[in-house]
Amino acid sequence: MKEYAFGIDLGGTTAKVGLFTTSGQLVEKWEVPTDTSEQGLRILPNLAAAVQAKMQEKGLTSDQVEGVGIGVPGPVQESSVVPIVCANLGGWGQQDVAANLSALLGGIRVMVGNDANVAALGEIWMGAAKGCRSAVMVTLGTGVGGGVIVNGKVIDGAHGAGGEIGHITVNPHETATCGCGKHGCLEQYSSATGVVRCMKLLLEANPDQPCVLRGRDFAAKDVFDAARAGDALAAREVDEMANVLGLALATIAATADPEVFLVGGGVARAGEVLFKPLAEHYKTYAFKSCRETPIKQASLGNDAGIYGAVRLIVGA
Repeated sequence: MKEYAFGIDLGGTTAKVGLFTTSGQLVEKWEVPTDTSEQGLRILPNLAAAVQAKMQEKGLTSDQVEGVGIGVPGPVQESSVVPIVCANLGGWGQQDVAANLSALLGGIRVMVGNDANVAALGEIWMGAAKGCRSAVMVTLGTGVGGGVIVNGKVIDGAHGAGGEIGHITVNPHETATCGCGKHGCLEQYSSATGVVRCMKLLLEANPDQPCVLRGRDFAAKDVFDAARAGDALAAREVDEMANVLGLALATIAATADPEVFLVGGGVARAGEVLFKPLAEHYKTYAFKSCRETPIKQASLGNDAGIYGAVRLIVGA
């Protein structure tokens, strides 16, 4: 195997790029603005230019680069093709990303994965699940992302939708519509925006109960902080959110039976005020054989995507 590889985590605002040794050591990381104009026409040329500029700066030739891995915010098929338009990339998509980027890089091998799946791959390679062969990662941010790794391989599915944990239906009676168009998705309850939405509903339903969040704007972090400080209504919302998430993880465990669950994203930084009730609710719902599966906080943070992108290359 060659000595170096590049990992790219493509987002709607910026792309994080990392130069790694193929043994997993991060040499350098930086960011490239994501140009979403003209339906993302310049996204791949800009990424190719960033990789080539770094190679020139470091004096690297293509003979020293094993390949480039890239995580993208959408479904991916056969580690290569983005089959649908990615709305948050200006309508970019429906193309063979691996072949197109490889051509721009003069034939350097490229592999592509869904960003959430790739982040999970990074955690199982060099993060909180290091040493495991199977893990499920749930990312709690503006939405809910997920990645399922079984025997070291990403489960991306026949339609590139494997790991879409945020869109497991957890409440078939929900009337509000999820961003995906369905109703009652996990994302509507356990994302940062979901926690705020549900907290506001709880405040409306309990107008006479005091709460430090009443009458002001607040974020998900404020809900967890209030619960940690002893606010009863905020604590109720956190418990309800953990209950729904625990139900979803138990459902996944009955299918994938991972060695560990990882929870990442901004909401995971709430710490024990979230993880303690989550573990309790998970055990209530889990199949007996899976009840002791640990639930850990992911450890690579925003770098999980670039680590996992490199793993696409060196683990192939």
